[in-house]
Amino acid sequence: MQFVNDFEILLVEDNQSDVKLTLRALSKHNLANKVYVVGDGAEALDFIYGRNKYAGAENTNNLKLILLDLKLPKIDGIEVLREMKNNEETRKIPVVILTSSREDRDIEKCYKYGVNSYIVKPVNFEQFAEAVANLGMYWLILNEPPVR
Repeated sequence: MQFVNDFEILLVEDNQSDVKLTLRALSKHNLANKVYVVGDGAEALDFIYGRNKYAGAENTNNLKLILLDLKLPKIDGIEVLREMKNNEETRKIPVVILTSSREDRDIEKCYKYGVNSYIVKPVNFEQFAEAVANLGMYWLILNEPPVR
């Protein structure tokens, strides 16, 4: 197993079908080898801040992107986003909401808390795969992040 701090993408998703589709789409474009997956908001925060089973790992050092679902067990995606963007150490990590919610209040809250992008998951696999691949290409290859 890789050390936790080797990962560049954190995928926070509780739906295993969506996890598989996302990983397949990233893999198709050779972007999946550095993805770490967690299934709920509490574990996402533990990973990001090096708590509990991730204690001692500096997980945010290499993170270039967080793909975050909104409807998560334990702590929802909006709360994960809020906590991250209110913390000096993690606010610069790009967060892309990847969700099925088209609710205006969710979109507004996410932008209020500093999300970098909000994408509604396409129902069609090909469209979903293309959207994920484009996200990966942009955030991992094209984007110039600030120094953290």
